[in-house]
Parts: sequence; structure tokens; C-alpha cells
Amino acid sequence: MTVIEETSLSDVRDAVPAPADVTVEPAPEPLRPRRIGGVSRSGVLSLCGAAASGFCVTVLLFGQLAPFSGGLGFTVTAYLVFLAIYAVLTGLDEDGQAVRDRVMTVVLWTTATLLFSGLFLVVGFTAWRGREALPHRNFFTEDMQASGPLDPLTHGGIAHAMLGTLTMIAIALAITVPLGLACAVYLNQIPGRFSRFVRTIVEAMTALPSIVAGLMVYATWILGLGLQKSGLAAGFAISVMMLPIVIRASDVVLRLVPGNLTEAAEALGAPRWRTVWHVVLPTARSGLATAVILGTARGIGETSPVLLTAGFTAALNADPTSGPMISLPLAVFNFVKSPEPTMIARGFGAAAVLMALVLVLFVIARVIGGRGPGHQTKRQARRTARASRQDVRRFEDLHAPGLSLFENPAGSHRTGTALSAPATGETD
Repeated sequence: MTVIEETSLSDVRDAVPAPADVTVEPAPEPLRPRRIGGVSRSGVLSLCGAAASGFCVTVLLFGQLAPFSGGLGFTVTAYLVFLAIYAVLTGLDEDGQAVRDRVMTVVLWTTATLLFSGLFLVVGFTAWRGREALPHRNFFTEDMQASGPLDPLTHGGIAHAMLGTLTMIAIALAITVPLGLACAVYLNQIPGRFSRFVRTIVEAMTALPSIVAGLMVYATWILGLGLQKSGLAAGFAISVMMLPIVIRASDVVLRLVPGNLTEAAEALGAPRWRTVWHVVLPTARSGLATAVILGTARGIGETSPVLLTAGFTAALNADPTSGPMISLPLAVFNFVKSPEPTMIARGFGAAAVLMALVLVLFVIARVIGGRGPGHQTKRQARRTARASRQDVRRFEDLHAPGLSLFENPAGSHRTGTALSAPATGETD
């Protein structure tokens, strides 16, 4: 018989070895991503403190410590001191990468503000100075043939200049758009020694002075051929100015088209022209519209080529092939030369109309080319669906039994059953 000895709880506790000291590590803090954008309280305080400090330091420099003077120097010095102090304040809480990011963000916002302020100042000043002429209806429907500098604003207008500008820019676009896009496609799709030469010439023509283009057309069209000054000659001169802009911008846009798209089209057996027409150009449509916009903005504001090739007239001329014609920039130039307040008001009103006309042309161009690749209008979608149904019917007819597979020039058919007959070596 086994006897179990009873032990006390204290004896068991003494028998168990004491555990070693275990250090419990604190749980790691969850990683918090750095805030890239948005407005924080510390960022606003740093910005305001840096601005106040920069202003005070600049006032101290210009007033007490250094013999500086001038409003422009004060502004530039205050801005540089502001950037330095803002970088120091941001560096107290952030690393170097965040400091550079914050400083560059401030610089970009400052640059954008200056640009938009200058644009608003130009547009607002022009519209304000032309406010006296713009409300009159005759300003848009009459010409200056029967009006003089001393006539009030209720007589005369800029209808002849508006028509001349639209006519000249239409002629220039009709010449520039096909030639510019064709040249850009050539430079992009057919690389070689001659294409590099053409690209160099295009880049050199980008900086061509407008007076040189006007003199070239004047020497060839008017002096050489003996033709008279007209809107057609002015359209030729404007197209010379627009062509390198359109070619250069279109070439850059076409380079951005992914190469796998053209490779896929050529792998399916499409010829080069079909690949360019159906793949490359639709993909770059928005960028090509921007290129045309840039060229239009360059050509629509030219004055010296129009003066040399189209002459000057105060009457409305709707025929671009005969007789002088005037544009809005040239009309503005002639109006503001006069010392009469009414003529100056007409000049600023014509400048405001020119800016509005450019804006309308830009909107039209963006509507035409603003859709991205693959986006179709309702009419294009219906046409695509109709073409797909025709392809389906054609494939069904090809797989129909008894369909003739070959057709000789005489019109006789050899059916599929005749071709599938076993070759026995005998002829009928």
C-alpha cells in the first residue's frame, strides 16, 4: 500500500523555481504617413510668421542697416528673406525633403499668382478702357468709311476689321493645318537624315521675325508676280508664321503616342497610312488641337505682315483676292495712334473684341479635340455599331455552306464542294 504524503502549499511554492525577470517591450507605434497636401495649423503659422519676419527684416535693412532703396528691391528682398525664414521654421518639424517640398510649393504658388494677376490686369485694363465703345451696337456692325476721328462713338465701328481677321486666319488655317500635321507625321513616322534636316529648319523658323515673313510674301506675291495687296497675301504671310509652331508642337505630341499601339496595328496587317490615320492621329487628337491653338494665337495677333501684304482700308471688303483688307491688330494700332479720346476708346474696344475672338476660337478647338482616345460622339458610336453589324454579316456569309471561295475575273465560281472533292487524277 502506497502512502501519499501530504504537502503544504508553501512547500510546493518553494519547490517551483522563480521565473526570470521578463522585460515587456512596449508595442510599436503605428506608422503614420506623412501628409503631402492640405492645410495644417503648423504650416499656416509658419507661413504667417515667415511673412511677418521677412517684412520686418526688410524694413530694418532698408531703413536702418543698409543704404537700400526702391520698391522693386524691397519686394524682392522681402520675398527672399521670407523664403529663408520659412525654410528654417519648416525644418524644425520636418525633414529636408519636406522642407524642399514646402518651399517649392510656395514658389510655384507665387509664380502662378503673378501670372494670373498679370493676365487679369491686361484683360481688365483693356476692357475698362474700351467700356465706352463696347455697348454701342454700331461698333460691331459698321465700318469706318464714313466716320472720322472727331465723330462720336455712335458712328463707325470695326466690322471691316473683324471680317478681315476671320478671313485671314481662315486662309492661314486652311494652309497650315494640313501642311503642319503632314510634316509632323513625316518627322515622327519616317526617321532619317532628311527628317533631322527638316526638324532643324523648323526649329530655326520658330524664331523667324514676323516682318521677315511679310517681306518675303511682299517680294514674291506683290513685287515678283505683280499682284495687288489683298487678304489672301496676308493669309500666306500669317501661315508662314504659324507653320513652324504647329509642326513643332504636333511633333512633340505625336512622340507621346505609345509605340505598342502602332506595333499592334502593324501586327494586324494594317498599312502605315491606315495606322497613322486610325491609330496615331486619333490618339493624339487633344494634343494636336492644342498645337493648332498655339499656332492660331501666334498668327491672329500679327500686325506687320498684314500691313505689308494686305494694306490698309477703312471700308468693308469681303473679297480676299482683290483690294486691301485690314485686321483687328492693325486696326487697334491705327486707332490708338490718334490723340482723340473716341479713337482711343475704339482701339481698346477692338482689342477687347480680339481677345474675345481668340477665346471663342480656343473653345471651339478644345471642343473639337478635347475628347480623349477612345471617346466617341453619339454619331461616331452609331457609325461604329453599324460597321460592326456589317462585319458580323460578312463573316456569317463567309462561313455559310456552298459559298464560292474563289472567283475568277470572268465571273465563274469554283464552289467549296468542288474544291473539297478528292483528287483522283481524272478530269471531266
